[in-house]
Amino acid sequence: MSGEDCFVVLNKIFKPKKEEEISNIKGYTIKYGFIVDNDEIVDEVLVSYFKAPKSYTTENMCEINTHGGNIIVRKILELCLKNGANLAEPGEFTKRAFLNGRIDLLQAESVIDVINAKSDRELKTGIKQLEGILSKKMAEIKQEILDVMVNVDVSIDYPEYDVDDVTNNQILVMLDSVEIKLNNLEKSFDNGRLIKDGIKTAIIGKPNAGKSSLLNAILKEDRAIVTEYEGTTRDTIEEFVSIEGIPLKLIDTAGIRDAKDEVERIGIAKSKDIAENADLIIAIFDSSKELTQEDIDILKIIKDKKTIILLNKVDLNSVLNENDIRFKNVTDHILKISALNGNGLEELYVLISKMFSLNEINLDNDIVITNLRHKNLISKAIENVEKARNTVKDNMPIDIIAIFVKDILEDLGNITGEFVTDDIINEIFAKFCLGK
Repeated sequence: MSGEDCFVVLNKIFKPKKEEEISNIKGYTIKYGFIVDNDEIVDEVLVSYFKAPKSYTTENMCEINTHGGNIIVRKILELCLKNGANLAEPGEFTKRAFLNGRIDLLQAESVIDVINAKSDRELKTGIKQLEGILSKKMAEIKQEILDVMVNVDVSIDYPEYDVDDVTNNQILVMLDSVEIKLNNLEKSFDNGRLIKDGIKTAIIGKPNAGKSSLLNAILKEDRAIVTEYEGTTRDTIEEFVSIEGIPLKLIDTAGIRDAKDEVERIGIAKSKDIAENADLIIAIFDSSKELTQEDIDILKIIKDKKTIILLNKVDLNSVLNENDIRFKNVTDHILKISALNGNGLEELYVLISKMFSLNEINLDNDIVITNLRHKNLISKAIENVEKARNTVKDNMPIDIIAIFVKDILEDLGNITGEFVTDDIINEIFAKFCLGK
């Protein structure tokens, strides 16, 4: 519970083993006792006390640590509500931390990134932003602009002093510097998107080529049904795995062929659509059989796309090889594997890492943008940098130049939450779960 009266509610339902006035209880302490309902013990608990402003929300807070089980937790929650508490909205604790000034909006958004992290790198990026690394970068850029804006404001307030040329030169130097920093942040989003959303990878091939076997081999579990019968997979199956700390979103698709069954045809159409929009296509072929027209059609689908061709079932007698011109015309990334026994999987991981330069993403030294909202606002700020530069070059009055420079500050302020609207705040925190 968080809020001015949380200890009032707590005292109605919590009987500590050792009674003590709330004013005498220090923050960051734990007391042992019982949750009671009309003097009937509900559970044996530990209660943590946090006193304003030294808490997550900067308000008075307490945490009731109960035994596990839905019945006990629900009963204690009902007691809290019956005695004056209100159920939190999604993200309300983090929202209060933001509104009360303990963290900025960048740090608040990083909380949900940490919670939803699907890989080590995504977690590391979220933690760094929670610590305020991006916030500090935004503050540096804003301060660089403000240092020049002081002279701009002087020029506006005291026009009798003819310092426009000096001020304009300072503005241009500042704009060039700010643009370089913003461009670097904007470019980092390509890596940030990979870290957060993963590499969307479509596994395609004709029926019984080994798509589901490959998925199961990578996951090291029987996630997809594998049989000798064609057309077993009729819908997509999606799973995440991690390669060098980057999530790989694997999508096992329906086997592509000229199907008669309506349900299978729908699955095949979905397979083609997924392949069209994937970051990476893994096309799998049965190396123990000659290419069929279905295989040729698949090669046409994957041409001019980022593709890895896998020649599967090398444990059988292979009739296809990686030097086949029909494969070479599509991609140079061709591997032999056996999805059944896992041969060739490590080579596949190394190739994916190389194709997406995963080992070049350095989270220790680089600031990486992973949030699309931040990226869009940075792009907008870059546009306003160019507009401000044009006003200077067009010899516009200093007060007009100042408008565009202040627009850059507003864009950056929207990232950290200084100028953000209530609608944006509500939209951001609606993505949180109740407990955060």
